[in-house]
Amino acid sequence: MNAIFAAVFLAAAVIFLLDDPAGFLPAMLAGGERAAALTLTLLASYCVWLGFFEVLQKSGAADALSRRLSPLSGAVFRSGDGAALSLAAQNLAANMLGLPGAPTPLGVAATKKFLAAKNRYAADMLFVLNATSLQLLPTTVIALRAAAGAQNAADILLPTLLSTLFTTALGAGLVFLTRKRCDT
Repeated sequence: MNAIFAAVFLAAAVIFLLDDPAGFLPAMLAGGERAAALTLTLLASYCVWLGFFEVLQKSGAADALSRRLSPLSGAVFRSGDGAALSLAAQNLAANMLGLPGAPTPLGVAATKKFLAAKNRYAADMLFVLNATSLQLLPTTVIALRAAAGAQNAADILLPTLLSTLFTTALGAGLVFLTRKRCDT
Protein backbone atom coordinates (compact mmCIF):
# COMPACT_ATOMS: atom_id res chain seq x y z
CA MET A 1 0.00 0.00 0.00
CA ASN A 2 2.86 2.37 0.80
CA ALA A 3 4.34 1.76 -2.65
CA ILE A 4 1.03 2.63 -4.31
CA PHE A 5 0.65 5.78 -2.21
CA ALA A 6 4.23 6.84 -2.99
CA ALA A 7 3.74 6.21 -6.72
CA VAL A 8 0.51 8.24 -6.82
CA PHE A 9 2.13 11.07 -4.83
CA LEU A 10 5.21 11.15 -7.09
CA ALA A 11 3.10 11.09 -10.27
CA ALA A 12 0.93 13.94 -8.97
CA ALA A 13 3.98 15.92 -7.88
CA VAL A 14 5.64 15.56 -11.30
CA ILE A 15 2.44 16.60 -13.10
CA PHE A 16 1.99 19.56 -10.74
CA LEU A 17 5.62 20.63 -11.17
CA LEU A 18 5.29 20.51 -14.95
CA ASP A 19 1.96 22.36 -14.96
CA ASP A 20 2.60 25.00 -12.27
CA PRO A 21 6.14 24.98 -10.84
CA ALA A 22 5.61 28.20 -8.85
CA GLY A 23 2.48 26.83 -7.17
CA PHE A 24 3.98 23.51 -6.08
CA LEU A 25 5.59 24.53 -2.78
CA PRO A 26 2.72 26.79 -1.63
CA ALA A 27 0.25 23.99 -2.39
CA MET A 28 2.34 21.48 -0.45
CA LEU A 29 2.56 23.81 2.55
CA ALA A 30 -1.15 24.63 2.46
CA GLY A 31 -1.99 20.93 2.24
CA GLY A 32 0.25 20.18 5.20
CA GLU A 33 -1.38 22.98 7.18
CA ARG A 34 -4.87 21.63 6.43
CA ALA A 35 -3.77 18.09 7.34
CA ALA A 36 -2.36 19.30 10.67
CA ALA A 37 -5.56 21.23 11.46
CA LEU A 38 -7.71 18.22 10.59
CA THR A 39 -5.51 15.96 12.71
CA LEU A 40 -5.91 18.29 15.69
CA THR A 41 -9.68 18.43 15.20
CA LEU A 42 -9.96 14.65 15.12
CA LEU A 43 -7.57 14.32 18.05
CA ALA A 44 -9.73 16.65 20.14
CA SER A 45 -12.87 14.71 19.21
CA TYR A 46 -11.23 11.40 20.07
CA CYS A 47 -9.88 12.75 23.37
CA VAL A 48 -13.32 13.92 24.45
CA TRP A 49 -15.05 10.63 23.64
CA LEU A 50 -12.23 8.38 24.85
CA GLY A 51 -12.20 10.36 28.09
CA PHE A 52 -15.95 9.98 28.35
CA PHE A 53 -15.60 6.24 27.80
CA GLU A 54 -12.82 6.02 30.40
CA VAL A 55 -15.02 7.83 32.94
CA LEU A 56 -17.83 5.38 32.18
CA GLN A 57 -15.51 2.44 32.74
CA LYS A 58 -13.89 3.76 35.94
CA SER A 59 -17.22 4.81 37.45
CA GLY A 60 -18.68 1.37 36.83
CA ALA A 61 -21.41 2.78 34.59
CA ALA A 62 -20.13 0.77 31.61
CA ASP A 63 -20.36 -2.46 33.60
CA ALA A 64 -23.81 -1.51 34.90
CA LEU A 65 -25.01 -0.81 31.37
CA SER A 66 -23.48 -4.08 30.19
CA ARG A 67 -25.33 -5.96 32.95
CA ARG A 68 -28.62 -4.31 31.95
CA LEU A 69 -28.02 -5.19 28.31
CA SER A 70 -26.86 -8.71 29.19
CA PRO A 71 -30.13 -10.47 28.26
CA LEU A 72 -30.19 -8.71 24.88
CA SER A 73 -26.47 -9.29 24.31
CA GLY A 74 -26.83 -12.93 25.30
CA ALA A 75 -29.62 -13.39 22.77
CA VAL A 76 -27.82 -11.55 19.97
CA PHE A 77 -24.52 -13.38 20.47
CA ARG A 78 -26.00 -16.68 21.75
CA SER A 79 -23.55 -16.69 24.63
CA GLY A 80 -23.61 -16.81 28.40
CA ASP A 81 -20.03 -15.62 28.88
CA GLY A 82 -20.52 -12.44 30.91
CA ALA A 83 -16.99 -11.11 30.36
CA ALA A 84 -17.15 -11.57 26.58
CA LEU A 85 -20.64 -10.07 26.42
CA SER A 86 -19.52 -7.05 28.47
CA LEU A 87 -16.58 -6.45 26.13
CA ALA A 88 -18.82 -6.89 23.07
CA ALA A 89 -21.43 -4.47 24.46
CA GLN A 90 -18.78 -1.83 25.20
CA ASN A 91 -17.31 -2.35 21.73
CA LEU A 92 -20.69 -1.82 20.09
CA ALA A 93 -21.41 1.24 22.26
CA ALA A 94 -18.13 2.85 21.21
CA ASN A 95 -18.92 2.08 17.56
CA MET A 96 -22.37 3.63 17.92
CA LEU A 97 -20.70 6.83 19.09
CA GLY A 98 -18.60 6.85 15.92
CA LEU A 99 -15.25 6.17 17.60
CA PRO A 100 -13.42 3.94 15.13
CA GLY A 101 -10.23 3.52 17.19
CA ALA A 102 -11.71 3.09 20.65
CA PRO A 103 -13.67 -0.14 20.20
CA THR A 104 -10.91 -2.14 18.51
CA PRO A 105 -9.19 -3.50 21.65
CA LEU A 106 -12.58 -4.32 23.17
CA GLY A 107 -13.70 -6.13 20.02
CA VAL A 108 -10.47 -8.10 19.74
CA ALA A 109 -10.71 -9.17 23.39
CA ALA A 110 -14.38 -10.16 23.01
CA THR A 111 -13.65 -12.11 19.83
CA LYS A 112 -10.80 -13.99 21.52
CA LYS A 113 -13.11 -14.92 24.38
CA PHE A 114 -15.88 -16.03 22.01
CA LEU A 115 -13.45 -18.13 19.97
CA ALA A 116 -11.85 -19.61 23.11
CA ALA A 117 -15.33 -20.74 24.11
CA LYS A 118 -15.74 -22.20 20.60
CA ASN A 119 -18.60 -19.81 19.85
CA ARG A 120 -17.88 -18.95 16.24
CA TYR A 121 -21.40 -17.59 15.76
CA ALA A 122 -20.79 -14.88 18.40
CA ALA A 123 -17.43 -13.97 16.86
CA ASP A 124 -19.00 -13.76 13.39
CA MET A 125 -21.92 -11.69 14.69
CA LEU A 126 -19.56 -9.27 16.45
CA PHE A 127 -17.49 -8.92 13.29
CA VAL A 128 -20.58 -8.14 11.18
CA LEU A 129 -22.00 -5.72 13.75
CA ASN A 130 -18.65 -3.91 13.76
CA ALA A 131 -18.42 -3.87 9.98
CA THR A 132 -21.94 -2.49 9.56
CA SER A 133 -21.47 -0.25 12.62
CA LEU A 134 -24.81 1.21 13.62
CA GLN A 135 -24.09 4.92 14.09
CA LEU A 136 -26.22 6.78 16.61
CA LEU A 137 -23.75 9.65 16.76
CA PRO A 138 -21.16 9.67 13.94
CA THR A 139 -18.71 11.90 15.80
CA THR A 140 -15.79 11.38 13.42
CA VAL A 141 -17.78 12.35 10.33
CA ILE A 142 -19.32 15.33 12.12
CA ALA A 143 -15.83 16.47 13.19
CA LEU A 144 -14.56 16.09 9.62
CA ARG A 145 -17.51 18.06 8.24
CA ALA A 146 -17.04 20.78 10.87
CA ALA A 147 -13.34 21.02 10.03
CA ALA A 148 -14.22 21.33 6.33
CA GLY A 149 -16.51 24.27 7.12
CA ALA A 150 -19.92 22.64 6.73
CA GLN A 151 -22.81 24.96 7.63
CA ASN A 152 -24.52 22.26 9.68
CA ALA A 153 -22.04 19.46 10.28
CA ALA A 154 -24.62 17.35 12.12
CA ASP A 155 -27.27 17.32 9.39
CA ILE A 156 -26.12 13.81 8.48
CA LEU A 157 -27.51 12.29 11.69
CA LEU A 158 -30.80 10.96 10.32
CA PRO A 159 -29.47 9.63 6.98
CA THR A 160 -26.54 8.00 8.77
CA LEU A 161 -28.80 6.44 11.38
CA LEU A 162 -31.22 5.07 8.78
CA SER A 163 -28.55 3.68 6.45
CA THR A 164 -26.51 2.07 9.23
CA LEU A 165 -29.65 0.69 10.86
CA PHE A 166 -30.54 -0.98 7.56
CA THR A 167 -27.05 -2.42 6.97
CA THR A 168 -26.76 -3.62 10.58
CA ALA A 169 -30.15 -5.36 10.42
CA LEU A 170 -29.30 -6.91 7.06
CA GLY A 171 -25.87 -8.09 8.24
CA ALA A 172 -27.19 -9.51 11.51
CA GLY A 173 -29.99 -11.23 9.62
CA LEU A 174 -27.55 -12.84 7.22
CA VAL A 175 -25.37 -14.10 10.07
CA PHE A 176 -28.48 -15.49 11.73
CA LEU A 177 -29.57 -17.22 8.50
CA THR A 178 -26.12 -18.80 8.09
CA ARG A 179 -25.81 -19.84 11.76
CA LYS A 180 -25.72 -23.53 10.88
CA ARG A 181 -22.39 -22.94 9.14
CA CYS A 182 -21.09 -21.29 12.33
CA ASP A 183 -22.10 -24.26 14.45
CA THR A 184 -20.07 -26.78 12.48
